[in-house]
Amino acid sequence: MTAAVKVDIARLSAELEELAGFTDSPAPSVTRILFTATDRAAREFFKQCCRETGLLIREDAVGNIFGRWVGSDPQASAVGTGSHTDAIPNSGRYDGTVGVFGGLEAIRALRAAGHQPRRSIELLMFTAEEPTRYGIGCLGSRLLSGTLSPAAATALRDGSGTSLDEARAECGFRGDLATVALPAGYYETFVELHIEQGPLLEKEGLAIGIVEAIAAPASMRVVFHGQGGHAGTVMMPDRRDALLGAAELALAVDRAARATGSPSTVGTVGVMQPFPGAINSIPSRCTIEIDVRDTALEPRDAAVEEILSGARAIAERRGLTVGIQMLNADPPATCGTAVVEAVARASAQLGIPSRRMVSRAYHDSLFMARVCPTGMIFIPCRDGVSHRPDEYSSPEEIRRGVEVLALTLAELSE
Repeated sequence: MTAAVKVDIARLSAELEELAGFTDSPAPSVTRILFTATDRAAREFFKQCCRETGLLIREDAVGNIFGRWVGSDPQASAVGTGSHTDAIPNSGRYDGTVGVFGGLEAIRALRAAGHQPRRSIELLMFTAEEPTRYGIGCLGSRLLSGTLSPAAATALRDGSGTSLDEARAECGFRGDLATVALPAGYYETFVELHIEQGPLLEKEGLAIGIVEAIAAPASMRVVFHGQGGHAGTVMMPDRRDALLGAAELALAVDRAARATGSPSTVGTVGVMQPFPGAINSIPSRCTIEIDVRDTALEPRDAAVEEILSGARAIAERRGLTVGIQMLNADPPATCGTAVVEAVARASAQLGIPSRRMVSRAYHDSLFMARVCPTGMIFIPCRDGVSHRPDEYSSPEEIRRGVEVLALTLAELSE
């Protein structure tokens, strides 16, 4: 179709504003944790908007929400788009949400322009892209793609000991998790609109990033066990301080990430939890959680192995014991050529400057790439900031992203 799609950015901005009001932290921050009352209210708001648009809604056993615009060939594999609306504590209002409500606005713009899709276009709101509650990111898309087994999902517990099955049942999702995995051929293609969460587009004055690959994440939990005691009575030569082992490992993570020879390797210690956590008590236990990423497996896995061997050496040297749990080690994804080229053509047709790039953050698209050819559209965010209350993309930047998404969906659905 032609580039004559009209995005109602005032309507979309109002929806993003209303969605941001569903939060457990004060504005401008946003906190929406899986299956809380706030998350449930946001889900109902999304479904209401889908119903008003005339989409057919279904939900699966883990709470992924699907809104379908039925095409002229309902039996053909559908074209998917979407993202997530859950938000980590003290986060911003654009991460994920632009892809969900921007996807909805793209569908509305196509309908208003008279587009008649042959393939159905389906909008997804994925469950729990963020790992906040159960320690594993992209929970919904992992189950959809068959990457996470129902048994492994059933075994998940949050910090209070509540199982995933218990939490989803409270929200009315009581079906068998085995039914979540999509059948072969369900989607022909999938494309996700997202803020960049990095500075490149803004620095280069470009409006659109065409994602060609998504980085490979690995995360692990390391628990050091030592011996607690009174801070004043246990002399330094006699100490087996679990926190010091974790602190030494944190520095080892930094060294390992810098030593791979790959400029794309990054390592982060995001959690360090000493027990009992009193100023006058030597920590007897300390948990440290580590994230390592690269767009290639070899350097990432080399860094992971260096970190794990370092943890064992630290424990032996300091008289500690150590437990290691790999939370995930996912392969990178190469985006589907058909989707990448459709995004490129849409950008060119609209006269919007773009560049090809990789996503160093991972998204639900990483797992959708196992289902069908998948791509991503990035828009700039101010100063590259994300996962903070000052996360921001302007209405004009969002509008351009939705226009590119709309034309991409139009081509892929024909």
